[in-house]
Amino acid sequence: MSSAPEPTALKVVVIGAGIVGCSLADELTARGVHDVTVLDQGPLPAPGGSTSHAPGLVFQTGPSKTLTAFARYTVEKFSALEVDGLSCFHPVGGLELATTPERWADLHRKAGWAASWGVRGELVSPARCKELWPLVDESMILGGFHTPDDGLARAVLASRAQLSRARERGARFLERHTVTGIEQADGRVTGVVTDRGTFPATHVVSAAGFWGPVIGRMAGVDVPLLPLAHQYARTRPLPELAGANDSRTEASKPILRFQDRDLYFREHTDRIGIGSYAHRPLPVDPFAVLPYDEARARALDMPSSLPFTEEDWAPSWEDCRQLMPALRHTEIEEGFNGVFSFTPDGMPVLGEARALRGFWLAEAVWVTHSAGVAKAVAEWMVDGHPATDLHECDLHRFEEAQRSPAYVRDRGAQQFVEVYDVIHPLQPMERPRPLRVSPFHARQQELGAYFLEGGGWERPHWYEANAPLVDRTGPAEDRAPWSARHWSPVVAAEARATRDRVALYDMTPLRRLEVTGRGALAFLQRMTTNNLAKKPGAVTYTLLLDEKGGVRSDLTVARLAADRFQIGANSPADQVWLERHAPDDVHIRDITSGTCCVGVWGPLARALVQPLTRDDFSHEGFGYFRAKETHLGHVPVTALRLSYVGELGWELYTTADLGLRLWDTLWEAGRELGVIAAGRSAFNSLRLEKGYRAWGLDMTEEHSPYEAGLGFAVRMDRGDFLGRTALEHLPPPERRLTALLLDDPSAVVLGKEPVYVDGAPSGHVTSAAYGYTLGRCVAYAWLPPLPAGSAVHIEYFGEKVPATVAEEPLFDPKMDRIRR
Repeated sequence: MSSAPEPTALKVVVIGAGIVGCSLADELTARGVHDVTVLDQGPLPAPGGSTSHAPGLVFQTGPSKTLTAFARYTVEKFSALEVDGLSCFHPVGGLELATTPERWADLHRKAGWAASWGVRGELVSPARCKELWPLVDESMILGGFHTPDDGLARAVLASRAQLSRARERGARFLERHTVTGIEQADGRVTGVVTDRGTFPATHVVSAAGFWGPVIGRMAGVDVPLLPLAHQYARTRPLPELAGANDSRTEASKPILRFQDRDLYFREHTDRIGIGSYAHRPLPVDPFAVLPYDEARARALDMPSSLPFTEEDWAPSWEDCRQLMPALRHTEIEEGFNGVFSFTPDGMPVLGEARALRGFWLAEAVWVTHSAGVAKAVAEWMVDGHPATDLHECDLHRFEEAQRSPAYVRDRGAQQFVEVYDVIHPLQPMERPRPLRVSPFHARQQELGAYFLEGGGWERPHWYEANAPLVDRTGPAEDRAPWSARHWSPVVAAEARATRDRVALYDMTPLRRLEVTGRGALAFLQRMTTNNLAKKPGAVTYTLLLDEKGGVRSDLTVARLAADRFQIGANSPADQVWLERHAPDDVHIRDITSGTCCVGVWGPLARALVQPLTRDDFSHEGFGYFRAKETHLGHVPVTALRLSYVGELGWELYTTADLGLRLWDTLWEAGRELGVIAAGRSAFNSLRLEKGYRAWGLDMTEEHSPYEAGLGFAVRMDRGDFLGRTALEHLPPPERRLTALLLDDPSAVVLGKEPVYVDGAPSGHVTSAAYGYTLGRCVAYAWLPPLPAGSAVHIEYFGEKVPATVAEEPLFDPKMDRIRR
């Protein structure tokens, strides 16, 4: 949204009075939105969704900085809320156990995340684990990770507290209202229809939990989440817990996770509650979930509480008794299969629908993140933008190929299976693959490509055909088992071949948009930071900002004709953002699937390409950041003289049907030059040596262009653009994206590790890769401004690795290699 309406002008209907809906009503009314109606089909304050049965575990630490921020806010907010003198958050702490060397190593990694995101945590000995949880068998444990500020959210109480505050500010909460339809006109939502009347609205938020797909279908909006049942059981009273807790506080020991067996534990006064992810996925059809009263009539506690499946529980019960010998003398008193939501990537689904303005989703949100999500969505609705970067949660992050019911089912079920697994940052899911392949896929297979997956695309990371090029005698980084996963020494050979000769890179997954129309130039000038008013044939690197000056995305814009532009973008959300601001005389089309791209890069790139065309590909005839529509052999191409690896070369685009012919033409022409195919691992190494940023990793909406080192792409002298006013009032940066070189030539880090300055955690790594040209691992990190040469330390699996702040660019500072 280019500008947010006044809060008092919003008429909001929230569907769902669980923890998310109540939190959102509280956050909206606190921001001056008083016309808020919250509807639910069940009775308040426990209407029968996931909130009503949630065990309330809040673990703040994880690989996502955004989810950690949500959890931290949830802890902070619920800690300040009380109902009947009882706090809505009980800070008993959290304890994760390692019973395998792999898990113990992963807890070191998790401790690094905690330091990166500002969460208190420490690795502890088996003896300390036993002290914190006397019932565990200390002999099984290698160590633990203790987080003293984690704890138990009392979800129903927190809902009551926020419901009460929102009501005092004017919000209405209506129970026993079943939504039957979403009214709309001219592409905007206008109201919500229930079995007890219609409620007009300018904004509708679906916070319906696992009923989200049901509400979405009424609005014509697909909601990519899969409801799954999850086992939870309580033991009979244990003599060992007698008198340990009173009935109000219920627990005194940390919430406990035994992730090597997919189990977690919490106290319920003198009983233990146990949750298991060890069983088979149990999908639930949200369209078949019983209404509240019918569920009660069938002896279910609530619609989200399904019968306990004993056959799934038996193996987990044996694992529980092994960890806690005291459980061998008791039995399970009660259990149920509770329903909650999983998405294809395990993240929430937030934002305003593309095709129905004013219809918002706040779905697939667990209690852990509920208040933080509500705050972000309320900011988004009221201010026009959230304060927290939400690109990992944006409902538009999924490609069309990732939105099919079959894909959502397969990936959602796998997210359940892997919820407690040790996951490598590059580890792809196994199904459904292959899904999206470039026209070059057959040739890549012939070359022994090692494929990983992103956005549904099969992406070669290296090629076994290049194994003979590996220099077994030269220096190389030291790869321990973790960093050696999804890596090969071939990566070094491919990087060096690119620097020395020429390589072909498959850039097909790069998102491509075509923007046309009489108003295209004026529109793009208004939306982006750089000057695009150049003659056709010009290519410009520019930024999309939000209203507060944060970097929404970075774009490469080629002006191919007076009213036709080709844009290299980052995600489907970029297209949605542009479409929402586009006037009627501008047309935006995603051309990614119908086209393909080969990057031809290296000092011999011109020698490869020039003989294939009659056009002049010399530096004088085809300058850097220029575009030309031409032919290479029999293939029409759009050639952009760009290089994301810091070498001479071109991005060559053609239609998908001609892609294989383009590849074969380039391959045959490059044989005598020693051309190779190179993968994304070499690509990432080369781009980091050159200091090229990757949006979503190195910078997001939380960062300004100046903090990210992208001020060169901002032209304040060429008129107004979205975000300009905010840039004019920014204070001096207190942090910068900083280049680091690890001191030890054999050391590597992978990303998200904490960076210590003068012994204190001061930032975190964004991107990292070994720089084969430099002979050092390169890491970029957000840090306070530091002069070049400053010494820092990066914590990698508990070890402090020395590094030095480096001057940018690290490689070819005069750009001689690109502009030759």
